[in-house]
Amino acid sequence: MQRNSVIPAWAGALAGIVAGGVALGAAQLVAGVVGGDASPVVAVGDAVVDLSPAALKEFAVAAFGVYDRVVLLGGVLVVLALVAAGLGVLARGAVGRGLAGVVAFGAVGLAAVLTRPGAGAVDALPTVVGVVAGMWTLSWLIGRATPSAVSSVAPELPAVMRAGGGEPYAFDRRRLLTGAAGGVVAAGAGTLLGHGLGSRRAVDAARVALALPAPATPAPPLPPGTDFKLNGLTPFITKNADFYRVDTALIVPQVDPATWTLRVHGLVDRPIEITYEDLLRRPLTEADITLTCVSNEVGGPYAGNARWLGARMADLLREAGLRSGADMLLSTSADGFTCGTPLDVVMDGRDALFAVAMNGEPLPVDHGFPVRQVVPGLYGYVSATKWVVDLKVTRFDTDEAYWTPRGWAAKGPIKTQSRIDLPKPGATLPAGRTTIAGVAWAQHTGVDAVEVRVDGGAWQQARLAAVPGPDTWRQWALDWDATPGDHTIEVRATDAAGRTQTAERRPITPDGATGRHTVTVHTT
Repeated sequence: MQRNSVIPAWAGALAGIVAGGVALGAAQLVAGVVGGDASPVVAVGDAVVDLSPAALKEFAVAAFGVYDRVVLLGGVLVVLALVAAGLGVLARGAVGRGLAGVVAFGAVGLAAVLTRPGAGAVDALPTVVGVVAGMWTLSWLIGRATPSAVSSVAPELPAVMRAGGGEPYAFDRRRLLTGAAGGVVAAGAGTLLGHGLGSRRAVDAARVALALPAPATPAPPLPPGTDFKLNGLTPFITKNADFYRVDTALIVPQVDPATWTLRVHGLVDRPIEITYEDLLRRPLTEADITLTCVSNEVGGPYAGNARWLGARMADLLREAGLRSGADMLLSTSADGFTCGTPLDVVMDGRDALFAVAMNGEPLPVDHGFPVRQVVPGLYGYVSATKWVVDLKVTRFDTDEAYWTPRGWAAKGPIKTQSRIDLPKPGATLPAGRTTIAGVAWAQHTGVDAVEVRVDGGAWQQARLAAVPGPDTWRQWALDWDATPGDHTIEVRATDAAGRTQTAERRPITPDGATGRHTVTVHTT
């Protein structure tokens, strides 16, 4: 239907935004039935992540930390709202043009959904239903805004003539606003119900009900003195709720352990596929291991230490029978993320695990439930696949993992690093005796020494906390007699192989940052 633009631009924009909300709510509702990974918003967000240059991703992690996914999803929603508003404005004079725009934008979402790893025809349903709902809502709201001829409904309202002549139509603000309110309610209800119908509740219930088996090889008790217990110093064990999270998943995959399987294939003699129950029946190993993200800047927060429980990766690979020439493990997450792990590292005797538990409880969903990889000594992007479902034994010259073509090194051994936790940067301290303290790590080698210097003076040996082995970070501390004034404190660590942390500042790309952590404080 062709009409002159009797509807103000703001009203058209409102109709478009509400129609867009109804479309997303309907899509979320259907996605909750057919599977949360079919959500077009998540699919578009994932596509944005995949297509973004590495420098932009590094900026997002540096600027927003663990909230980078929330910011990205918010940005996608803002763009969707702006586009929807524009389509509403376009539909004021010609509803058909607005509806065509909805279809075109829906096609973008549909393409994003269907190009996700493992996507099937049913995954298109949420987007299709959302487009239909959005089209109907936009047409309905525009109709409510110009309901009928002025002569029969509201002769007192301002009117314009239909294009080409005919009875005048009026803008009805009240009917538009009441209709928009109903659309907002419908959009919110669809979103909430869709989320409720999703799999998170079932997965959470399965996790809570899980009874972990006792480890066949338990970790020894922590030696006395592993934690100095200083206020403000990072504790030796990181609580699950405080453990850093950096990954590419916009929406955390919800993997039911009852249907989870792990396939081991590629350059092996006997391909294997095991279930979660099969994995729990295997001899499980418990180990204290510190994980570190390659995105961690010098002195950064993306490191954490936990006690992990899992099946040894090497045992499963030996059962599969490794073929000559294999040098890489290409692991795949339930959401399609891949990482490439050097095979020799996994097979050299260290506690490389298919982990099922973290600090005495089943893995948190955010950290990979039901199963993730934990490999000491490698940055997470080449070792720590969460929600792992596939392991291909292959070669680095044959396959590439997610981050490699994006400018990151194919192999990522962790660099020796140290961090000052006390005093905090910029702190004002009373002059006199105070404690400088922090943590240092060099997985899978171990930290042998930590030194501190103030204002460029002589390096002083810090005292070291005890550790259970070479795969964890180590607390350190030094007593300092502070004099009034501004001071610069610097730290360096030396690993058990005699390698001292370099002073050369390098960025996190392509294989981890280097340099010494430095803080400046003021004493009075």
